[in-house]
Amino acid sequence: MKKLGILAGVAGLAVSAMLLASGARSADDAKLEQLKQQGFARVAIANEPPYTAVAADGKVSGAAPDVAREIFKRLGVNDIVASISEYGAMIPGLQAGRFDVVTAGLFMKPERCAAVAYSEPVLCDAEAMLVKKGNPKGFKSYEDIAKDTSATVGAPGGGTEEKLALNAGVPRDRVIVVPDGQSGLKMVQDGRIDAYSLPVLSINDLIKKANDPNLEVIAPVQGAPVYCDGAAFKKGDEALRDAYDVELAKMKKSGEFAKIIEPYGFSAKAAMSTTREKLCAAK
Repeated sequence: MKKLGILAGVAGLAVSAMLLASGARSADDAKLEQLKQQGFARVAIANEPPYTAVAADGKVSGAAPDVAREIFKRLGVNDIVASISEYGAMIPGLQAGRFDVVTAGLFMKPERCAAVAYSEPVLCDAEAMLVKKGNPKGFKSYEDIAKDTSATVGAPGGGTEEKLALNAGVPRDRVIVVPDGQSGLKMVQDGRIDAYSLPVLSINDLIKKANDPNLEVIAPVQGAPVYCDGAAFKKGDEALRDAYDVELAKMKKSGEFAKIIEPYGFSAKAAMSTTREKLCAAK
């Protein structure tokens, strides 16, 4: 009888655990249902072509939002509504519930992977610098900027480039936070900063639009890693992230993914050559 009582107790614990897990999963699944009823997903973006872009009429485009819009449609969420945010404010905004997802070229790093639930890779890129024609200070790396005691570099606040410059030894007062790409370009043109750093595709987009023969692109920045982003979801919304991943995988396999991102200059092959697990473990 004692043995039967123990077995019954164990069985009861197992059933309780299953009910708790089921309850957690139901709460998790409810996020997608909420978005379906809402009719749209709130996404955080940066106005940084070709990753993201906002036209004069307010229409949101760019590789990351275009992928997100298509995936959410497949999930039964009709559209996305975007808010422009600085990179450093994206994860806190997501955690605070101001956004449902970040689709903005927010590159995967271990510390970010610990804070959010990333999808599988979407967009991959390397780092670049915008400088005056002839690269008068001879920059090839962030370390070169650190060694030149008079040199300044502009970068998005809270972004990868700011951290790379600081980690390379550039003093805080010589790393200038720049609100957007056009401001960075103008600051280089005016000589207020010696270099402006963004991913290769973003810098190329800026210089193409500027059509200024007095500017030059240094790419890739020596010693800087190649990064990939993913759609970033709030911890606790893993079921939504998993559903997103299922549709993303289907699009990669069918070729629809390549059709969306490659006109923007991104490589579908690069995004399919790695995984969230590898990128989140990278040092």
